[in-house]
Parts: sequence; structure tokens; C-alpha cells
Amino acid sequence: MGFARSLLLKASRSQWLARQLRERRFFQRAVKRFMPGEALDDALEAAGQFAKASLGTVLTELGEQVTNRAEAAAVRDHYLGVFEKIQRRKLPAHVSVKLTHLGLEASKEGCVQDVLKLAARAEQARSFLWIDMEESRYVDATLEVYRRAKAEWPSVGVCLQAYLRRTAKDLEGLLAVAPAIRLVKGAYNEPPDVAFPKKSDVDENYRQLADRLLAEAARQRAKPVFGTHDLALIEWIRKAAVAKRVDPSAYEFHMLYGIRAQEQRKLASMSAKVRVLISYGSAWFAWYMRRLAERPANVWFVLRNVV
Repeated sequence: MGFARSLLLKASRSQWLARQLRERRFFQRAVKRFMPGEALDDALEAAGQFAKASLGTVLTELGEQVTNRAEAAAVRDHYLGVFEKIQRRKLPAHVSVKLTHLGLEASKEGCVQDVLKLAARAEQARSFLWIDMEESRYVDATLEVYRRAKAEWPSVGVCLQAYLRRTAKDLEGLLAVAPAIRLVKGAYNEPPDVAFPKKSDVDENYRQLADRLLAEAARQRAKPVFGTHDLALIEWIRKAAVAKRVDPSAYEFHMLYGIRAQEQRKLASMSAKVRVLISYGSAWFAWYMRRLAERPANVWFVLRNVV
């Protein structure tokens, strides 16, 4: 792992730094690159604009590490309201949640029940619920929650991270439930015995996992989603899908708001299914630092805002 990336990931956990920077206007302006605003209405308005350009969206409220059930219940109720607004506005939008935001550490069973309620509401709204993946210490619990939700509701998927050494085995273990899987590279600070430290190894593992997912999609036994802004990797995936005779409607690409916007529209114009991940909320510091860590050159964007 590069020094800049490691430093940014460590900074993402600093409450002191969060307090110092969250209220600085230059930092707020820099964050605007990656989110339309802090309010849900900002996200919904952006989703409506993307829909006009034939782009779907995935909405997520920023937040994590909730440690009491009352706060977790409020997060659940917020997302139930999000599904209601998606349905009312007839938006082609999904929802993505972090389990620690739903109080995984406060009560695993309480978290499971909240996820089941959200999955049921997603089905009713003709939408979809994505369960995000966090640090490696949460993988087992996250996959357990996903399996329980998938056993009751079809419209639920889970995120897997290509930089984790265990992910190939995790993927094989999920294939029995015909999973929906969003494959990403990973954005947390993990030790080298847990995650591949070299970018080239992460990229190679991503290709192998993508190839496996496409093979299962060809048999209609998995719904693959590829969360990446790597244009060379996207082109490799599209060619692999053609070679395996996977219909373009059987898989998707998910990309972040504000990153490669032109390429998002170009992909959609080429009959690829594309969704834009729209984040909102006031708890954006840790998330934003992880975005910078994914491509440390983005730090120069922040510095330009300072000037």
C-alpha cells in the first residue's frame, strides 16, 4: 500500500481531524465533487436528473458505527422513507446500507430484523437493497445477514471486495443462493495478511472474480455488478461478457457520483446498464477520506480548492 493511501485511510478514522475540517468551507467545496448535497432531497433530485440520461442510481446515507438500537431504528426508518420517495417519484433507484449504520454492533439480531424490513420494502417499491461491505472484521457477520435476507427476499444483494484474500472463497460459498454481488476493489486500511497490498494483485483478483461472476451470470445463477472506475477493467469485463454470451442486461456497472461522469453516459449509450452511487448526509468525513485514498492524486483537487 502506498504511503499516501495509508496516510489518508488512517486520517479517515481521526475524530479530531473530522472536527477540524468538516466546518471548513474549502473542504466542503471539495466534497461537493463527490456528492450533490447533504440532504436526501438533494440526492433524489440528482437521481431524477440521472434518470433523464438513462442512468440508474443507488442512494446511501453516510454513517457507520452506530452503537445503540434507538439510533439504528432511526436509520432504518429513514431508509423506509427513502424507498417510499423512490416509489412515489418512480425513480430507477436502489438503496445501499452499511450494517454498522443499522446497529450491527449494538444487536446483530436487531440488525437482521431491520434488514428484513428494508428488503421487504424494497420488493414492494420494485427497487433493490444493497448491503455494503465494511472492514474485514465485519465480513462474516455481513455475509450471515445477507444469507438470511436472501432466503426471504429476492431483491437484496451484497458487496464483496477484491482486495481481500478471502473473497474468492466467500464468492464460491454464496453461489448456492444465486446471489446479487457488487464487486469492488476495497477502500479500508487492512494488514497485508488480510488484503493484497499491491494494486496489480488486487486488479488481477478482481478480473478472476469478475470472470467467475460472468460465468455464473451466463447460467442465470448470479447477478453481477461491477463497482469500478477503471476504464481498462470495464472494457475487459465487457469483452469477457461477450465471449461468455452474457446479455448486457444481465450485469451492471456502478460508479460514484462525480467521477468519470462523461464515461458513465458513454457506457449507457453503448447499451451497458449503469448506476451512479449517490451519497448524502452530514457524516461524510471518513467516507470522503476513503474516496481520496482510492486515488491519492485527488488530493490535488482539494489543494486547488484551498488556493
